[in-house]
Amino acid sequence: MAHLSPIEIENWLALYVAVGLCCAFAVVLSITTTAVQLYREQAWSEFRTVRGAVLFIPRTWWRWQKLYLLSTPVTLAIVGSFAATLTWS
Repeated sequence: MAHLSPIEIENWLALYVAVGLCCAFAVVLSITTTAVQLYREQAWSEFRTVRGAVLFIPRTWWRWQKLYLLSTPVTLAIVGSFAATLTWS
């Protein structure tokens, strides 16, 4: 197993931090967007029926997942372009 040089360790740590920041930003944006969509659609009106109340959580979860996963290409592009600017040797 090859050992990493100090520069490579710093670069990998910087990439992990960049990914963490992008993911945290994506979480905040997707939660905010989901909340705004639920408010605009007045999703709480689904609680009138038992079926609507039971399905509210899975539907909300699926809506959030779709929004969050849409950020994956953007995160990969940002972190990939950041990695390309790093000096690895």
